Amino acid sequence: MASLPPVVVGNTSKLNPEVKKLPSPSVPFEKKNYSTKESDRAFASLSLEFREAFSLIGGGDRKIESSSYVPLLQECIDTNSVSGVESIHGHIVKAGFCQELFLMTFLVNTYAKCGMMESARRLFDSLPKRNVVTWTSLMSGYVHNSRPESAISVFKEMLDVGGYPTNYTLGIVLNACSSLFDIELGKQIHGYIVKYDIEYDASIGNALCSLYSKCRSLDMAINAFQRIEEKNVISWTAVISACGENGNSAMGLDVFVQMLAEGVQPNEVTLTSVLSICCTMQALDMGTQVHSLSIKIGCGSDLAVTNSIMYLYLKNGCISEAKKLFDGITTISLVTWNAMIAGHAEMTSLAEDGLSAYFYGIEALKIFQRLNRSGLRPDLYTFSSVLTVCSSLVALEQGEQVHAQTLKTGFLSDVVVGTALVNMYNKCGSINRASKAFVEMSTRTLISWTSMINAFAQHGLAQQALQLFEDMRFVGVRPNKITFVGVLSACSQAGMIDQALAYYDMMINEYKINPVMDHYACLVDMFVRLGQIYEAFDFIKKTDLVPNEFIWSILIAGSRSQGKLELGFYAAEQLLELKPKDSETYFLLLNMYLSAGRWKDVSRVRKMMRDEKVDKITDWSWISIRNKVYTFKPGSKKNQASEVAKILEDLHDRARRLGYQVETNMAIVDEEKEEATALPADHSEKLAVAFGLLNTSNEAQIRVIKSISMCRDCHNFIKVVSILTSRTIIIRDSKRLHKFFNGQCSCGDFGGLV
Repeated sequence: MASLPPVVVGNTSKLNPEVKKLPSPSVPFEKKNYSTKESDRAFASLSLEFREAFSLIGGGDRKIESSSYVPLLQECIDTNSVSGVESIHGHIVKAGFCQELFLMTFLVNTYAKCGMMESARRLFDSLPKRNVVTWTSLMSGYVHNSRPESAISVFKEMLDVGGYPTNYTLGIVLNACSSLFDIELGKQIHGYIVKYDIEYDASIGNALCSLYSKCRSLDMAINAFQRIEEKNVISWTAVISACGENGNSAMGLDVFVQMLAEGVQPNEVTLTSVLSICCTMQALDMGTQVHSLSIKIGCGSDLAVTNSIMYLYLKNGCISEAKKLFDGITTISLVTWNAMIAGHAEMTSLAEDGLSAYFYGIEALKIFQRLNRSGLRPDLYTFSSVLTVCSSLVALEQGEQVHAQTLKTGFLSDVVVGTALVNMYNKCGSINRASKAFVEMSTRTLISWTSMINAFAQHGLAQQALQLFEDMRFVGVRPNKITFVGVLSACSQAGMIDQALAYYDMMINEYKINPVMDHYACLVDMFVRLGQIYEAFDFIKKTDLVPNEFIWSILIAGSRSQGKLELGFYAAEQLLELKPKDSETYFLLLNMYLSAGRWKDVSRVRKMMRDEKVDKITDWSWISIRNKVYTFKPGSKKNQASEVAKILEDLHDRARRLGYQVETNMAIVDEEKEEATALPADHSEKLAVAFGLLNTSNEAQIRVIKSISMCRDCHNFIKVVSILTSRTIIIRDSKRLHKFFNGQCSCGDFGGLV
């Protein structure tokens, strides 16, 4: 860890504000014999006024002042003209102005702003004298060029030779500490600031607030803000951002309201920070008011503000408002395209139903196609969002096209894109391609390893998942709680009790990770899969676990399948006490009570559904073929109805000859009727699979998305169909991915318990 020299920490010597004079080495300007063509190229990027001014300065006997170079150097900064700076530097040397400290300091700053830190440092080292502005210019240059360690090193050099930092200097050093997330060194600087009683200064307070925010110390950030005597808009923006970045969004909005009450007008950065907080809180009303305010104060056309408002509207489902903003932008930047795509991607997970989510995803892919046609090149954020959409849509063909594009554009090597690619292939049911994408990653993070471990687990490949986990530990990557969810899930699917309990103990004792509900769910799931329902209940008692809705649902399903109805009824009572919101949970209970003839319980559950305003369950399935979406609901006979009905009937007949029997007690129960609303033979995924078999080649996989969980009858039927047709059939329901092949399902048949 870096630390300050004793001159700051202990004040062993008094700092001298006078300029420290150093020996006068020669100016390290590399003299070049520029040809006429090289000179022309050097000035090609500069304005006509610049070239005219420079020609006047170089005009023979004309006497010039050193200040004449300043506007020329400023234009080099504005145009990032390295060759222009070198030309002017050469003329300064020739004109004999190397002793002019102000000019040479400005030249150091110009080299730094143009990214030439080596030239800036050589020039700095050659100066016969330096003042605090010169030192600060060099520090600022290092921070500007993402070299904060060098900035801190220069600061220590200045203190060692007796230099006295200004408030601005200290602000630059605090920014360097922020970039390094070095809160300890920042506290030492803060101690120096307290000693000289300059905490009240706005530039100092702003830098301290930013430092503590980035180092996850919100209380200290707020304290730094409160000590500023004359708070400016940057001060207010810093503390609002600090609240948002450190998980206290409500406080951030309160501070923003206080800022307005004190008459401070926000700028574009303030509005962007506030809108980001509104997105986090899904505070649409507040965000709409901020949108109106941005228009009122003249920031409505600012691109960053527009992007933030657009993303807020998208995240809250206000698609038409977002589209209106998007269509109103004359020149659409890549950031705007990314915001629009990411917003639609977000809606796929926030939509009220699966069908709406599907169409949001389709719209995101259409926007991505428009981006490609616009001539702009997608970046890693674009690809990450689009691959996420392909994952949620089970859109393998589109995902493969995006994969090819990442390879062509060079973004495949990025770890974020590589991990998104692994997730896409996994969720589209192609575990081999997911594994290949993982192996080909040049760099892997914990997220990458965890994604692949979970992918193997979800596909029922327990040995591969556990071997990869051991490989991850071998290379020194420390697992987190999500990694252990994948490991325990793999053990659960394979029925590996001893290994699961050993990994559970490893997580707690070796890695000091406290179990969360997902870990408990994996272990309960394992006992239920193995038919050990009593052991599952014993495990809950031993761990003092208070199960959630998901765990009680597992226990209910397991109890029913194993004929332990009394345990199922007990679990149902515990589940009802939680007042679940999931419609499927209530229908699971209704079916159980109806099949047992417990009519009082049926009436009680229905009353709870009315009281909790639980939506009626909607069974929809959809399949995409050649970029066109076909939807199905129970009993629907549209879209080539006669052909679908015929092939489905034929499949049922052939399946019966292999021992399949329709389970009529697995029908969905209507809220107002005691009889089933649709027989399992007509459930939506069967219709979608039949349609897919009719309209795809014999080698093609069938990929269907279903809005609710598969019932046991449909699960058994699709297993047989995969044998009869020699097809791979992938169905993503509301709970998990089912990959059927040759009579087997990747879920290990647990998905068919209900």
